[in-house]
Amino acid sequence: MKKIAMYAVVAVLFAGAGAWYGSHKKQAPAPITSTAPAGVTGPVAAMMAESLPNDKGVKEALSKWQGKTLLVNFWAPWCAPCVEEMPELSELQNSELGKKVQVIGIGIDSPSNIAEFTQKVKVAYPIYVAGMSGTELSRQFGNTQGGLPFTVLIGADGTVKKTYLARLKFDDLKADLAAFN
Repeated sequence: MKKIAMYAVVAVLFAGAGAWYGSHKKQAPAPITSTAPAGVTGPVAAMMAESLPNDKGVKEALSKWQGKTLLVNFWAPWCAPCVEEMPELSELQNSELGKKVQVIGIGIDSPSNIAEFTQKVKVAYPIYVAGMSGTELSRQFGNTQGGLPFTVLIGADGTVKKTYLARLKFDDLKADLAAFN
């Protein structure tokens, strides 16, 4: 009986210590949608300095997009929400609004997987292959969790206007694009 009472006391002490520790160490979860601080250009400059192969294996300098409003979508073929939003991104690129913003996709996978994917699924915007270095590039834009899809709205002036983690809500995106253009 004494042992049971002692185990109960120890259990209560551990539960109390855990509750105290948990209440003092909680951090607010990262926002799903966040606005980058005004004037952030460092990650944009790093991205513009890159030359990446497109889905056909031809290396292209991303600096060719400098001076344009960009919607940069980090994605992977194995990411279901990434694939689900691709038709809407293609529709956006082909729309009247697409004349004001250029969508580009940066794939985080092997060149062969991305090439195979883009042969099956047609998209109306350029796709580049960054492999795992794409994850690091997305982290520079604030994607600390490394989650996909991750999308960055970059103004023609080269500043980050907004970032989006998770599948895009296109009504919100269109409102943001209207506000920044």
